[in-house]
Amino acid sequence: MNKPDSFPVYYDDLALSFEEAWGIIAAGVNNRNSPSHMPAVGTVDAFGVPQLRIMILRDVSRDARTLRFHTDSRSIKAEQIRQNPATSVLIYDPAAKVQIRMSGKTHFTATGNLADTAWSTSTPFARRCYMAETAPGTPCAKPSSGLPEWIEGKQPEEEQLVDYRANFAVVSIIIETIEWLYLANAGHRRALWQWNASQNAWAGSWLIP
Repeated sequence: MNKPDSFPVYYDDLALSFEEAWGIIAAGVNNRNSPSHMPAVGTVDAFGVPQLRIMILRDVSRDARTLRFHTDSRSIKAEQIRQNPATSVLIYDPAAKVQIRMSGKTHFTATGNLADTAWSTSTPFARRCYMAETAPGTPCAKPSSGLPEWIEGKQPEEEQLVDYRANFAVVSIIIETIEWLYLANAGHRRALWQWNASQNAWAGSWLIP
């Protein structure tokens, strides 16, 4: 069909759709209002059951094919990643009418330069959640933030955070597939790109929506 003038330039263009996908993904790093700032991230538990949660996107590297998130090293999802690195990410942008699904393998990093830099460049308030006295997901008798009472409602000082660095870790998802879905009344558009390691390149194709 001929593309209506009101449709985006990437409507029937596979390469431009790929560029738009990466643009939407990367926008979530610095734009808190972007739908990709808080994507759904899925892991697999010990019983093979998919587990989803919203996470904040911290960094994107198109060259390295990585998405970076932060987590508590004591968390349930951290253990799931250690046991099974298969991970999926879902972004939906209602204004653009675009859904992006990604899958890949996750690297869990709690020590070293990457984790140290990510820790030091996060705000003290963002790091406060790693001050929880017990691991996230631990049952408790009454509602609780898990934080020590003396820090609740306050922003910690740097010296107060030092002892909690060990609870912090970086989750780096190396993307292996990207699936694109653009919704349009005249006809949806769907595409899939897969990383070809032997050619060091992405291979894309259209799919029936």
